Amino acid sequence: MTEPILLSQQLCFEFYRTHKAFNRFYAQALAPFKLTYAQYIVLLVLYEQGTLSVKELGQNVGLDSGTLTPLLRRLEKDDWIQRQRNALDERRLDIVLTPRAQAAKDALFSHVQGCAETLALPVADYQRMMTDAASLYDRVEQATTALSDQEKSVAD
Repeated sequence: MTEPILLSQQLCFEFYRTHKAFNRFYAQALAPFKLTYAQYIVLLVLYEQGTLSVKELGQNVGLDSGTLTPLLRRLEKDDWIQRQRNALDERRLDIVLTPRAQAAKDALFSHVQGCAETLALPVADYQRMMTDAASLYDRVEQATTALSDQEKSVAD
């Protein structure tokens, strides 16, 4: 008989706990700007890359249009972004940062960086964790694809 795996031995549970802790951390860090973490990562991508279509933005942040659309509506309502039809392709909806978002960029980055410094995480540890997390992500994606392929072959 196989021994059951204890919750404390589950890598996925440790990531789940860490994810929840990051959500609480960023909720506090972003509260002065009235932003959620998901809104913040959308703004980060737009600060980095400039105007993007909804589709491109979704690909960058890993959100589908059903999740992204209400998030973008809220950002637009709060004057962080504008949604506008592309002049060359009316079917394309572009997302553009507003002057307010551009003006708040330094304050937002400074505030979040100040909060992040409270983690007191040495640069080498940070870089190692980023590498390990990216590697784990790739493995989980490969395993998910393999499981999906197995299920398809069983169904056939």
